[in-house]
Amino acid sequence: MQYTYRTRGTCAREITIDINDDKTIGDVSFLGGCNGNLQGISALVKGKNMDEVISILKGIDCNFKGTSCPDQLAKALEQIKAGL
Repeated sequence: MQYTYRTRGTCAREITIDINDDKTIGDVSFLGGCNGNLQGISALVKGKNMDEVISILKGIDCNFKGTSCPDQLAKALEQIKAGL
């Protein structure tokens, strides 16, 4: 299933996430942001369990903004998980 999450407080404006039937992460793409870094994050989380990714990425801060693109991905996954 594919989900779209509008980010807050980051250079990336949107995250599109595919969640597989077994609750693992498929493709992840970011709209905006630091292209190379976000491609790296997307590659690293692919195939991982949602809970594992949330626990690793939640709370990461970018330049004292109180959030980051990885943190926003964790928040998106929490929102998706709550709706499953």
